[in-house]
Amino acid sequence: MKKLVFATNNQHKTEEIRLALNGQYEVLNLEDIGCFTDIPETADTFEGNATLKSSYVAEHYHLDCFADDSGLEIEALNNEPGVYSARYSGSRDSLENINLVLAKLEGISNRKARFKTVISLMQNGKNHLFEGVINGTIRTELSGAKGFGYDPIFQPDGYTITFAEMDMVEKNKISHRALALQKMMVFLK
Repeated sequence: MKKLVFATNNQHKTEEIRLALNGQYEVLNLEDIGCFTDIPETADTFEGNATLKSSYVAEHYHLDCFADDSGLEIEALNNEPGVYSARYSGSRDSLENINLVLAKLEGISNRKARFKTVISLMQNGKNHLFEGVINGTIRTELSGAKGFGYDPIFQPDGYTITFAEMDMVEKNKISHRALALQKMMVFLK
């Protein structure tokens, strides 16, 4: 089975990707290849951060690799938190980040938002980018215990439940990461 390195230490993301790839590839994360470096995400775009991570692994470990950068963009907040989604409150604590978003949206009727993922695939020294977007709205309170990050407040368009109320299989059919991953898989074939 072909191996693909996913430049992440996030076990939730690793599991999500493994499920989405349905056994087509053996997915290794940074820990699996012995990379314990906290690769800095210093770019101001999703594309830039994803490329920083994938190119680091390609350069230092000489392995083809893919990395993603994802975030929540909220229309009424000028697309914040965006690339700062994971540390929006100054902390990597999901609940603190969610509470800050809810506080900033208090009294605002426009709750339109989208999750966006950009995947950077470094293969044979070349960078290939794949984007996935899902539109939705921000709920006024948390709902659901599955998922991670902003999932308890994000309700995708066409659904009456949040990402945190969906099981992983259902979420993997429609999520921003799944959509970007599908594009990468088509490219790899």
